[in-house]
Amino acid sequence: MAAPCNDTGIAGYGAYIPRFRIAAKEIARVWAGGGSGPVEQKSVPGPDEDTITMTIEASRNALRRAGIDGAALGTVWVGSESHPYSVKPSGTVVAEALGCTPHIYAADWEFACKAGTEAVTAAMGMVSSGLVAYALAAGADTAQGRPGDALEYTAAAGAAALIIGPAVDALARIEATATYVTDTPDFFRRADRPYPVHGNRFTGEPAYFAHIQAAGTNLLRELGAEPADFRYLVVHQPNAKFPQVIAKQLGFSIEQIAPGLLSPRIGNTYSAAAILGLCATLDVAEPGDRIMMVSYGSGAGADAYALTVTDSIVKRRDRAPHTAAYLAREQHIDYATYARWRGKLAMG
Repeated sequence: MAAPCNDTGIAGYGAYIPRFRIAAKEIARVWAGGGSGPVEQKSVPGPDEDTITMTIEASRNALRRAGIDGAALGTVWVGSESHPYSVKPSGTVVAEALGCTPHIYAADWEFACKAGTEAVTAAMGMVSSGLVAYALAAGADTAQGRPGDALEYTAAAGAAALIIGPAVDALARIEATATYVTDTPDFFRRADRPYPVHGNRFTGEPAYFAHIQAAGTNLLRELGAEPADFRYLVVHQPNAKFPQVIAKQLGFSIEQIAPGLLSPRIGNTYSAAAILGLCATLDVAEPGDRIMMVSYGSGAGADAYALTVTDSIVKRRDRAPHTAAYLAREQHIDYATYARWRGKLAMG
C-alpha cells in the first residue's frame, strides 16, 4: 500500500561523482575475453576518497540548496554497502564534518543498492512526526568488484544526498511512497569476503524487474495515476539497458528517463544510483513537473516515490554544482593505477 506524504518534501539535494574514470575497454584489455556490456566507463574514487568523504561533499551541496547550515539538521543518515569501517559509523563522521554534532540523530543504513532510499523514507518519518525539522539522508558507495568479474565493469563510485524538510519550503513535494520487499538471493557479500557475488539467473526477472515493477505499479495504482501524468521517471541503474527495459514495462518512454540516466558514463553507483539520477533530473526539471523515482536493492526490494517540483527549484538549484559538472570532469586512469588505488593487489 502506498503511503501519502503531503507534509514532507526535498528541501535540498546534492551530488558528487569522483573525477577519475576507467574505460570498460581498458578492463577488457587486461582480462582478455571480457566484455564491457552496456556501460562505457565507470567512476573510480581517488586514493583519498571513500564513502564518507563523498557523502560530505554531496551533503554540503544539499545544504547550499536548502539554504541552511549543518546545525539545522536533526538527523544524518548514511546508506551504503561499502562503509569504510565495519563497526565505526560513517554517520557520526559526516555529522561532525557538517557541523551537526553533538545533538543529532546519526546512523548508518544498509540494504544493498537501496540503502540510500531506506534512509530517505525514515527521514520522511522523522520530519512528518515533528521529531526533527530537517533530516539528511544520503546514499554513497565505492567500486566493489572482483578482478575480472562482470561486476568490475560496472561497480562504480558516487554519492547523493537529500535534505528532507517541510513540504511548504520544499524544492519538490513528496506526494506518496510505496515499497516492495522479498527474500530473493540475487546478490550478496558475506562479512568475511572482500567482493560481492551475484546470483546470475536471479538478477534480472525475479529480482530487479519484478521488484521495481511491483513497487512502481502499486504507487501508480494508489495514486490513481498513469505514466503519462509524470514528466520524468528515475530508476536504479545497474547498467544502461535495465532502466530502459523497466521503463517500457511500466509504460514510460525512453525520453522520460533520459535526464537521469547516468550509468553509461559512470557505471552503477549502488546506494547512490537512484538518488543521483534524481539529482540530475532536478537539475533540469521545471516547476509543476511530476517525477517518479524507484530504487532497487539486492536481497531484494524497491522503494517508489512520487514527487512534484515546486517554484523554489528555479532560484535554488544553481547554488551548488549540477550533476552534469561532475560528469564532465573526466580524468581517465589505466588498470594498474585502478588496481593499486582499490587495493586489488595482495601483498604477501
